[in-house]
Amino acid sequence: MIGFSETATALLDACKTRGWMIATAESCTGGMIAAALTDIPGSSAVFDRGFVTYSYPSKTAMLGVPETMLRDHGAVSEPVARQMALGALAESDANLAVAVTGVAGPGADGDKPEGRVWFAVATAEGVETTVREFGPLGRDAVRMATVETALTLLLEKAQAL
Repeated sequence: MIGFSETATALLDACKTRGWMIATAESCTGGMIAAALTDIPGSSAVFDRGFVTYSYPSKTAMLGVPETMLRDHGAVSEPVARQMALGALAESDANLAVAVTGVAGPGADGDKPEGRVWFAVATAEGVETTVREFGPLGRDAVRMATVETALTLLLEKAQAL
């Protein structure tokens, strides 16, 4: 995806150096993070797979997110992002996984405002979560900001370990 190649290339290079594979678990971005990575020639040496889990049932079936967690917290929540990232690690050959779940808009989703996105980055050492409040930028801008943030968080983790 145009605009992400520098961060994506640096991430792929950092993971290639470490012999790591990457997996993505995406909801609000619908595969855009995986697309940004696989747009880079040679990414197959590092990118294992992506899970696009837009619906509640797909989060449960593909990533092991408990139905009770989805019911109690909603998809746009820290516990769900955390479980999505852990599920991506468990269901792949990856050493590094990112999960994103948020409200791209337009408009809020109940009590969750447009532009709220939860991120989780998982490795064998554990999971780190963070939330970003991008605000009502519009669907495209929220999704693009989510991709950029996810790639940056992955790169920071790959460089830190």
